[in-house]
Amino acid sequence: MATPTTASTPKEAIRSARLDAGPASFGSLLPGIALLAIVGYAGKVTEHAINTYAKTHHLTFPNIEYVLWAILFGVVIANTIGLPRIFRAGVATYEFWLKAGIILLGARFVLGDVLKLGGLSLGLVFVAIILSILFMTWLGRAFRLSPALTTLLAVGSSICGVSAIIATQGAIDADEDDSATAIAAILALGAISLFAFPLIGHALHMSDHSYGLWTGLAVDNTAEATAAGALYSDVAGKYAVLAKTCRNALIGFVVLAYAIQWSRRGLANAATEKQLENKAAFLWKKFPKFVLGFLFISLLATLGASSNPSIAALGFNKAQLLALGNLSRWAFLLTFAGVGLRTDLKSLFKQGARPFIVSAVGEIVIAILTLGLILGADRIYHL
Repeated sequence: MATPTTASTPKEAIRSARLDAGPASFGSLLPGIALLAIVGYAGKVTEHAINTYAKTHHLTFPNIEYVLWAILFGVVIANTIGLPRIFRAGVATYEFWLKAGIILLGARFVLGDVLKLGGLSLGLVFVAIILSILFMTWLGRAFRLSPALTTLLAVGSSICGVSAIIATQGAIDADEDDSATAIAAILALGAISLFAFPLIGHALHMSDHSYGLWTGLAVDNTAEATAAGALYSDVAGKYAVLAKTCRNALIGFVVLAYAIQWSRRGLANAATEKQLENKAAFLWKKFPKFVLGFLFISLLATLGASSNPSIAALGFNKAQLLALGNLSRWAFLLTFAGVGLRTDLKSLFKQGARPFIVSAVGEIVIAILTLGLILGADRIYHL
């Protein structure tokens, strides 16, 4: 039997976030990337085969998107035969493919649509983030979790999951056990959201727009938010990515706020104190750069759609937009396979009960609150 995977454990996620920053040979990445492609494409083939069989035999069968098949295949592989070391470096690139997919997805939005959705989303994002941080902080204190663990859970549930937890860990000098616990809780609940959110969306007959917006606001990790949106529909997936990108863009400000708070309380380490001397540089370091790439591609798509030939020549034409859209789908295919392959189910149940109870209660309340916000906005603005 292959060596069991350890690259997907919470502590390994923290370490790999640091180690992956160093250079890796392209050859060492190829086996893992090939595995991502195989698992992702297997999900696509499975979806097509089941739908074709059901149609040929006149059967009524729910359409299960390739997103879920790719994740399930990955989970089965990671938690049965394991992930041999030769594949781990390449599989870890799934976060790169996620960011690349989001950037390329900008080709499917003209900037006017981005700004229109962004104006409404940004207001909802601010409200959702504030409610999430306040409630998770109160809940963590009520369950007598440590201040560091409470903060990590609050940031992870309000901004962007694992990335926010890792970014905040150094700012508040949290230890790896606290970070691993917070990551495990976020990952476990993110996996559950893949099943729960589409069911709730269909039960409430939510539009693609409103469901995608809700998913982008309520699901923590970008990969899971993207997957949960795509499971509902292609359009819902686009809106989920856009709403989630708005949340991601605020990570630097939230981490900076916590770093300043820790510093004033005399709890920050020397490295954080030094970084806080230049707050603008601190913000830029924490800011997710792929957000800028998404907006740049969207700008080029907008220019290409102009009725003025001179302006249109500066942007993408229809053939180029189609090609970029297809590349985005392939990038996401690798991403969803990676989500499954990096999920170690055993490690998710070794972190103790209280953090999971806090996370579960918090996530349920946050999902209900954000759902209420979306349904209210839908009633007023007809999303």
